[in-house]
Amino acid sequence: MPRQSFTEALATRPWLLADGATGTNYFQMGLVSGDAPEMWNFEHPERVRSLHRRFIEAGADIVLTNTFGGNRHRLKLHNEQGRVREINIAAAKNARAEADAAGRDVYVGGSMGPTGEIFMPVGTLPHEEGVTAFAEQAHALKEGGVDVLWIETMSSEEELRAAVEGASEAGLPIVTTMSFDTNGRTMMGITPTAFGALTASLPHQPVAIGANCGVGASELVATVMGITAARPDAHVVAKGNCGIPQYHDGHIHYTGTPELMADYARIALDAGAKIIGGCCGTSPEHLAAMRKSLEGYQKGARPTIELIEQKLGPVSELAKGVDKAAEGASRRERRRG
Repeated sequence: MPRQSFTEALATRPWLLADGATGTNYFQMGLVSGDAPEMWNFEHPERVRSLHRRFIEAGADIVLTNTFGGNRHRLKLHNEQGRVREINIAAAKNARAEADAAGRDVYVGGSMGPTGEIFMPVGTLPHEEGVTAFAEQAHALKEGGVDVLWIETMSSEEELRAAVEGASEAGLPIVTTMSFDTNGRTMMGITPTAFGALTASLPHQPVAIGANCGVGASELVATVMGITAARPDAHVVAKGNCGIPQYHDGHIHYTGTPELMADYARIALDAGAKIIGGCCGTSPEHLAAMRKSLEGYQKGARPTIELIEQKLGPVSELAKGVDKAAEGASRRERRRG
């Protein structure tokens, strides 16, 4: 049977399982805090490929390249800004080799994370410079053989617009997710509903939109509820952290068990997500539990916030319909008047 394209799979399958964490798993494999994981694409390609392989064996339909910080602005922190093309091609080839060896359709997403800069008008990075940086990374990922460009963990509208514009120059499908980690908003104040409206207004339409990272599985699912309500027409991504991070004995550990992540996967599907995966703390073992929970599962009724809290943990006030920031602004306006 000929291989389905990523967009065909997205249109015809009930769900697709994306992989889990890169960074937190690399730390267990020897990555030192402060080092650039992207350099492992050359220095330890066998470790990079091994994690892709373990996620594929656990049931991932999509693996993301080790290029989250692979743009020139992030690589500048390690004085590697001149190696954008080389790094992204190597990473894409590492993931492609494991995907092609899977014996089933596995798609490679070219991970594109934030620049680490603040865009104008709030910050100093001009829109055009952002577009150029994302286009440079996107072209290299395409050259390396990715199926889709995966813009993730964004927090500002300005950076999201620049990333999608730059990525669109490569001519591949685009997925874009934001991280909602500040009382149900992104760090720059965007709500799930506003994100829905923003993505609908983009000149180059992503094939899927959604949320990743954040503050745990419960809030991630609540965010997905907000996005699917605002954009019922969209394919939505849920890629949540494996529980809540806690610091023990000099290391960060995530509280999520395989059982919790299995519940999360089903509830995310019921909430309207089409692509479901894990972010920080999610190991191949967690992902295997998620795959097992989704196999043969018939999508159920849209979950209530009460069910999400009961099964996965607490959510923000915003997810419950209480917008304290808006209420505060309204009170200030009244006082001015």
